[in-house]
Amino acid sequence: MNSVSISSLVSTRARHPEAIAEAAARRERRPLLGESGRLMIVAADHPARGALAVGDDKLAMANRAELLERLTLALSRPGVDGVLATADILEDLLLLGALENKVVLGSMNRGGLAGASFELDDRFTGHRAQDIERLRFDAGKLLLRIDYDDPGSLRTMEATARAVDDMAARELPVFIEPFLSRRVEGKVKNDLGAEAVARSIAIASGLGGTSAYSWLKLPVTANPDDMAWVCETSTLPAVLLGGEVNGDQEGAYEKWRKALSLPTVRGLVVGRSLLYPADGDVSAAVDTAVGLL
Repeated sequence: MNSVSISSLVSTRARHPEAIAEAAARRERRPLLGESGRLMIVAADHPARGALAVGDDKLAMANRAELLERLTLALSRPGVDGVLATADILEDLLLLGALENKVVLGSMNRGGLAGASFELDDRFTGHRAQDIERLRFDAGKLLLRIDYDDPGSLRTMEATARAVDDMAARELPVFIEPFLSRRVEGKVKNDLGAEAVARSIAIASGLGGTSAYSWLKLPVTANPDDMAWVCETSTLPAVLLGGEVNGDQEGAYEKWRKALSLPTVRGLVVGRSLLYPADGDVSAAVDTAVGLL
């Protein structure tokens, strides 16, 4: 991995903050979908929600230089289309010149901090539609966790619908990541049962005044064989999220491979399992994921 100079980034931010907007203005862009019609996106928006853990290491993503090094390596691999992250990380990558001819997704709501009492009242604290448009980014992503017993979920749903409207008004795609969730011993758990995932898809697909620019970002169901009928719940194009692989990288690859054959599934958006693989080989992990497409 190439070394990233934190001192250089900090110096630019302190002395020339306008350099970020200048880099965004001159960035070479590309269509969302290339000739293959598939997407391979690397995700790194976890830190802004206070989710820094990878496996047993609770602070694995806390070292920004190391994270940026892993990201720039992943983005350099053939077949990687782009990145999903919050403003701070995307702006570091802009200054590093790592976003040329890449699809850039801005993360829109990071207010549901991991482990917080208000975790499911997931306010929009990240990119707004106007920020994504101003910076010439290519799409947005938002998280929609719904707990039928938590009033905060309704506020998140309403804010999500308005974000869908704002993005569509600018003809910008928005990737909605829906879950039915519940608290188990005080911790939020996402239900990956087939019925729950299907219901979450139905709810997310109907948000906003139009679904023309809406995509879905979906987990693979607990039983991967259920994905075939679950994905029939909507005609919105979908990508698969990575999630925790719990050390079973090969098992994750196999689940993704099966789901990628479905007609609505157009690609992968994967973060920690590719950036921090158990064997430490980022290139090999990314190349294997690309090969699944």
